[in-house]
Amino acid sequence: MRTAGAPILTSMRGKPGLMEKLGLLLAALLLAALSTCSPHKSALTQIKALGVLKVATINSPTTYYFGAKGALGYDYDLAKGLADQLGVKLEMVVAQNQQEAMQMVEQGSVNMAAAGLAISPARLQHLRFSHPLLTVIPQLVYRMGQPRPTSLADLHGQLTVVSDSVHAERLASLKKQYPNLTWDETASQETEQLLYEVANGQLEYTIANSDIIAINQRYYPRLRVAFNLADSQDQAWAFRRDGDSSLYDAAESYIDRISGKTLERLRDRYFGHVERVNYLGAVTLASQVQTRLPKYRAAFEAAGKKYSIDWHLLAAMGYQESQWDPDAVSPTGVRGLMMLTEDTANFLDVNDRDDPTQSIFGGALYYSQLFAQLPESIKDPDRGWMALAAYNIGLGHLLDARMLTQEVGGNPNHWLDVRNSLPLLTQARWYSRTRHGYARGYETVNYVGNVRNYFDMLTWITNGAPSKAKPELVEPPLQTPQLPKGSENPLHITTPIL
Repeated sequence: MRTAGAPILTSMRGKPGLMEKLGLLLAALLLAALSTCSPHKSALTQIKALGVLKVATINSPTTYYFGAKGALGYDYDLAKGLADQLGVKLEMVVAQNQQEAMQMVEQGSVNMAAAGLAISPARLQHLRFSHPLLTVIPQLVYRMGQPRPTSLADLHGQLTVVSDSVHAERLASLKKQYPNLTWDETASQETEQLLYEVANGQLEYTIANSDIIAINQRYYPRLRVAFNLADSQDQAWAFRRDGDSSLYDAAESYIDRISGKTLERLRDRYFGHVERVNYLGAVTLASQVQTRLPKYRAAFEAAGKKYSIDWHLLAAMGYQESQWDPDAVSPTGVRGLMMLTEDTANFLDVNDRDDPTQSIFGGALYYSQLFAQLPESIKDPDRGWMALAAYNIGLGHLLDARMLTQEVGGNPNHWLDVRNSLPLLTQARWYSRTRHGYARGYETVNYVGNVRNYFDMLTWITNGAPSKAKPELVEPPLQTPQLPKGSENPLHITTPIL
């Protein structure tokens, strides 16, 4: 006899045992399940079912950022076009750097990456890349006034590049050709910050792509290109390398459809006017005072009187924005003498941004509104400089910079303290702590400084003497604030679905 409930471990000769019967039963059940269940859904089918395309990106003026009129960027516009074609919403997931964006794709937490990614042999081992969307040139930059190197053998100083970047990969391959070549890699700084440090003499050299160099040269005219490290470098979208090519195929079809005029117009929007507004010296300004300013001086004076603003300040803003050119158009679509966005113009009831008088009065009204919206604790002249900063970067980003200023022990009511904090908005470990996220703080620092200088020069030229409210022509160097120990809280930012 056997104990009740004990399993039968042996079987009679010639007949299947219990374990064999169970195996046959499981196989039959599995076969039935496979014959009745629906086939595996492709990545594209799942995206359409969920109604969302998740795209990893990075904050960069050439990739994705929030401007005064909302989300902008070359990769953003292209990804939005793909999402629209698929009939789904777009969700941009902001990574701290390109390496993290690519890791998100490999891990499957996003559908693809649109982050200005260069195609390289090392990256092709892990990812699948679309057809090129942009071709750039990797370049070594140095500071004007320093000896210009003609090759990597001529470097006499520190060369720093972003770690895990294609530039670091390129340097490693060039090490065989230049055995004495040395460089540093940084994971805490981004390309824009390295370019700023080169322009201001804090770093001898860095390597960046021609598109981002051209954009930053508008704000840092001391940046100079020494030489190209290659003839060209293709950038593309990245996809997971697996057996499912449905999304990749759809993206390739989309790229093929927009290749030509559509893609050309988009490239022109972001990269075709990078030298449209440049910062000229006093000689050029004096010339423009004689040739262009007389056409618009009456409008500047009338707008200044209406809104209680020194007309010299409005004229300085107009020169900084467009060199008093009513036909100016920026890479991001803002236009006119005072460079108003379409949304701002509509809010201000400016019917024609290209009309110089409407643009001047609209810019004056906008500045006066920003001036009035600042906290009452900010007094003149700091209030005026912060209103200028808000005019350039947006009130929300300025308030974020004031918050960071207070957090690091500065005075959020003093322009110089806030000025030191504005560049932190380009760094993930800082802007992740703010409400409005990434912003081009270095650009705003230069914007305000330039307007102040132009204001002083215009006052001198038109009045024959400096203004009573003469701004400082030379401000102290930027100081980099430090977070209190233990207070760092880097976060991943996921923007709302747009």
